[in-house]
Amino acid sequence: MPRRSRAIDRAAAAGTRGLGRPPAGRREHRVRFWEAIARGASSENAATEAGVLPSIGVRWFRKGGGMSPLTLAPVSGRYLSFTEREEIAVLLAGSCGVREIARQLGRAPSTISRELQRNAAVRTGRPEYRASTAQTHADRRARRPKPAKLAVNPELRAYVQARLAGAVQRPDGSVAGPEVGWRGRRHGPRKDRRWGQCWSPEQIAGRLRVDFPDDESMRVSHEAIYQSLYVQGRGALRRELTACLRTGRALRAPRNRTSKGNRSFVTDEVLISERPAEVDDRAVPGHWEGDLILGVDRSAIGTLVERSSRFTMLLHLPPIEGHNSTRVKSGPPITGAGAGAVRHAIADTIEALPEQLRQSLTWDQGIEMAQHVQLRVDTGLQIYFCDPRSPWQRGTNENTNGLLRQYFPRGTNLARHSAEELMAVAATLNSRPRKTLAWRTPAEVLTEYLNAAA
Repeated sequence: MPRRSRAIDRAAAAGTRGLGRPPAGRREHRVRFWEAIARGASSENAATEAGVLPSIGVRWFRKGGGMSPLTLAPVSGRYLSFTEREEIAVLLAGSCGVREIARQLGRAPSTISRELQRNAAVRTGRPEYRASTAQTHADRRARRPKPAKLAVNPELRAYVQARLAGAVQRPDGSVAGPEVGWRGRRHGPRKDRRWGQCWSPEQIAGRLRVDFPDDESMRVSHEAIYQSLYVQGRGALRRELTACLRTGRALRAPRNRTSKGNRSFVTDEVLISERPAEVDDRAVPGHWEGDLILGVDRSAIGTLVERSSRFTMLLHLPPIEGHNSTRVKSGPPITGAGAGAVRHAIADTIEALPEQLRQSLTWDQGIEMAQHVQLRVDTGLQIYFCDPRSPWQRGTNENTNGLLRQYFPRGTNLARHSAEELMAVAATLNSRPRKTLAWRTPAEVLTEYLNAAA
């Protein structure tokens, strides 16, 4: 007759009740899932990598608001691991006693005894020890729920909500703005958004110190506000208030996920970190920065700016025949901003310059530069790409694009402008004096360099 564990008998005698259905996946599954999310994987792929169903990964991501609800640091060795609990279950089935199990695991007998008392499976009325059930009990017991500050401080919560979603009022006191319902997701493009005070969490956290300089209870970090908005179960702010944030995201997107895309044409050899140091100090002309400014109806204009002189050239990207047709997935391009059109426009413009002005070109990781290898062969330009979501690495070009918006506003059709009109706008910018050039114009600076090099 197999030996019965007195520790398990005591657990059964105590009348321990189960806490419901165990969660899908153990802690190690969740850690692997959130580590994959941090690397930029999708919820489905991260779930597959973690060893759970893709639908479970989607549920974890939404419930966590895109944020990991647990620390990803490894568990201290002072606690029993799931592997050790499996060994305990096997040794118990082999009729080993508590002290024998402790000797084989290298643990104290009291550790094994407490493990059997606390984490035995007694839901069926028959005391048993299962590693998976024991691990579930241990994980639940290890939680240290701390009430959110916004949940326990009504005055602080009301202050934050008022600055996030407070009504915008007309001079007569009536509420202004469209009525927009909450759909549980981010607002669509070119859709009405809810009007509110719309302070950012950082503005709210900073203003609290001004409005309540002597009340330490009226303090909250901007990260705590974000977590109260995105993480379910925090018990403070409703998730629909995310519509009042600038981005309007209903879920928080990990940085690596937003930066990943179909950019297989960008290799480590063409990243901006490999760009020569002489490009950074702007001492030698001939290094360009480029980008597209976009309009409605898939229209675009290409911009090229020389780093040292700020000389600007505009690329004419007329729509191709049939551009008003319906877009077909994996079909031919129907806009003048495709990779082939951009490559030809850059090549035609750059090849008209003297050779000493054709050194390098820095672009963002837009799909329009997918043919950069052929462009380098055609023009001799060294092509470099900025890091994802790092527009400051092309600061000269970004500033110039802002100036160009005076002539090509957002929301307008840029395809209606002819090549001659683009040349006129470029000439206007190149004849405008710049403070950074000691009030000389870009055209004058570039002419001085060409005359000195002749």
